[in-house]
Amino acid sequence: MSNLDALYQEIILEHNRRPKNHGAMEGADRELRGRNPSCGDSLTLWVKFDGDVVADARFVGEGCAISKASASMMTAAVKGKSRAEAEALFEQVHRMLTGTLPEAERKPLGALAALAGVARFPNRVKCASMAWHTLHEALHTPSAGGAPPAPTG
Repeated sequence: MSNLDALYQEIILEHNRRPKNHGAMEGADRELRGRNPSCGDSLTLWVKFDGDVVADARFVGEGCAISKASASMMTAAVKGKSRAEAEALFEQVHRMLTGTLPEAERKPLGALAALAGVARFPNRVKCASMAWHTLHEALHTPSAGGAPPAPTG
């Protein structure tokens, strides 16, 4: 294992042990559930918007270390981003997890690049991407009051 792989593994383990933004959210604009039927991982994601910006994101979930770490890292990464920026981040991370994002394009992802190794284990891609797909859905789902999401571009 290279030093970089060891560092990435430690980042994932740390987010699993001490997840960021873990816990329910009152007054969220979106509340969605994600589930990985192949292994049973599940989560609830809450997102609060301030206009077009993700003001807060929180999650509660059951699952493996990769799924919990990915949700923790995702909620931290999208706070303060516009819907369009959060959507672009989803696209980049999805490409990274599926092995189609060139290594040179990973550096701007910062700590999220720790999830890149998942691409070598196809059965774990769904674990790492579940939270991200739930976020993607939240960015495109009308609020509970029926209002459509704000434009993203």
